[in-house]
Amino acid sequence: MTPQPGERRPASSTAIAVGAQISRRREQRGMSGAELARRAGLSKATLSQLEAGRGNPTIETLDALAVALRVPLTDLLARDTDPGPVFVAGTGLADGEVGRELLRRISGGNSLEIWRLRMPPGTYLDGVPHATGTIEHLLVSCGRLTAGPSEAPTDLRSGDLLAFAGDAPHIYRAGSEAADVTVVIASPIIS
Repeated sequence: MTPQPGERRPASSTAIAVGAQISRRREQRGMSGAELARRAGLSKATLSQLEAGRGNPTIETLDALAVALRVPLTDLLARDTDPGPVFVAGTGLADGEVGRELLRRISGGNSLEIWRLRMPPGTYLDGVPHATGTIEHLLVSCGRLTAGPSEAPTDLRSGDLLAFAGDAPHIYRAGSEAADVTVVIASPIIS
């Protein structure tokens, strides 16, 4: 359906996702809308429209915003703004088969820490909330683990990946067998 003259066209999912990324990155840096608009050479009204998902920015406009926010341009085009939880089940391989899978893309503008977590059977650990915007990624190497947001943890087994907001209370609980887990903590770089 084509909008009539004077009617507003509905926002596209891409425009909404880009607007959410611009707003998120601006807030992570403690920057006002007026400050970001000034640094990017835009009017406050244009920035407001973009953040609301009602704009159709050019590549040049997005590039100016990325430079002003000090992030790669691709960060503004990323759709992975939902901190999750995101669960990716482990997959099997046939005998002799080599497997390679992209489990999760972590966009730029983050400080990354990689940890190894080893938990004996029946142990429990409360996760301390990290800085706002932090995402934790857990990849279970072996064993079983219940982990994630305290109010809705996920049961994980060897090969499973879970990504969730690390800036809220979270838990790690080993079951009847030991768990060996790689933990990647992606925290926004605040400058």
